[in-house]
Amino acid sequence: MTYAETLSQIYALGRFGMKPGLDRITRLLEALGNPQDAFATVHVVGTNGKGSTASVLSSVLSAGGHRTGLFTSPHLISFTERIRTDGAEISEEAVVRLAERVMGAAPEGTTFFEVITALAALHFAEQGVRVAVFEAGMGGRLDATNALNGLLCAITPVSLDHTDYLGSRIAQVALEKVGICKAGTPIVSARQLPEAAREIERHALELGSPLYLCGADFEARWREGELNYRGLHLTLDRLRPGVTGLYQSGNIACALAAAELLSSGGFPLSTRALALGVERAFWPGRMELFPGSPRLLLDGAHNPAGAAALARSLSEIPRQRLLMVVGVMGDKELSGILGPLLPLADLVFAVEPALERALPAERIASFCRERGGSALDAGSVSRGIDLARDAAQADDLILVCGSLFTVGEARSILLSRSFSPFRG
Repeated sequence: MTYAETLSQIYALGRFGMKPGLDRITRLLEALGNPQDAFATVHVVGTNGKGSTASVLSSVLSAGGHRTGLFTSPHLISFTERIRTDGAEISEEAVVRLAERVMGAAPEGTTFFEVITALAALHFAEQGVRVAVFEAGMGGRLDATNALNGLLCAITPVSLDHTDYLGSRIAQVALEKVGICKAGTPIVSARQLPEAAREIERHALELGSPLYLCGADFEARWREGELNYRGLHLTLDRLRPGVTGLYQSGNIACALAAAELLSSGGFPLSTRALALGVERAFWPGRMELFPGSPRLLLDGAHNPAGAAALARSLSEIPRQRLLMVVGVMGDKELSGILGPLLPLADLVFAVEPALERALPAERIASFCRERGGSALDAGSVSRGIDLARDAAQADDLILVCGSLFTVGEARSILLSRSFSPFRG
């Protein structure tokens, strides 16, 4: 079977949709010989910042000489982005070989995400990974990654998302997220809304898990473009992170606090490794700047909290005008995503990413015009970028935002790479 045929087979499992629960993934891992037992696992859950936090922590562990796996979702351009060992993506050949084993062992009704979780575990075991950082797909308690026995859990900021599955209140969502944490193991939490903080603190107490809170036990602050970290047991000043944006301070702080705990729990890390890992970390599609005249900035914020964080980060980027290329998925609420950003934009080019559940570009343009913005229906992502470039002056900034899929397609265009979109 070719790589393309393998992906078609895996993607076809999307027909099963989201089916939270651990029975299928547990049976699948057992059929594969429980490859997850060959390495230690760190869970990263939350609503915003999961990928950035997981990426920084993975980079730090690798810089410390520990063979490290990283599992994230969704991908921006290529499926292989989801599974990395010491920063290197899984090969297409490995995907084909391992997918055959996983699909052959999968119980009936196994979902796309369950298959790729098992595929990642199998790959990491084969690669001799010592510790793997697993980003949860959705929620935590019933997410497929919860079948892995984590030795630490990091919780990034919790807000409303996937309300059909996780609940319509912050406290309900927080309970689903913290449900992945294991009894007696450390929990590192970002700054949270009061409702989420209360739920996390209550659950940590029930589990007998030590809880470390950003802002109380550790923190990181920007100062003149550099980051200063005040940690659990150490201080790191004048860090130059590879991931940028004001909102990344909390994500980096959580990653470093988790790394400190891992360092005292069997994965020793020097202060040099901590600093080097932060500097080497890279997370595409989040405040990713493509230099030129004009400059293009990609950010995949796709919910109200993420959009608000992006709006704050834009204050640090000098520009004459802001031109936005915006594409949003059909199940997202436009006002929440565009509300914080629209007042900053001088001109909006509404686009429709190449995914069947994308919101029509005309609806986005109409929404913007109804709220007093200047907006055009640009159609495709490619045309939106072209029109924005034509309209921009040298000192303007073009922001591509609204969805990870919009950003992924834009990134593939800018890098002249083929685009393989899939939601899951």
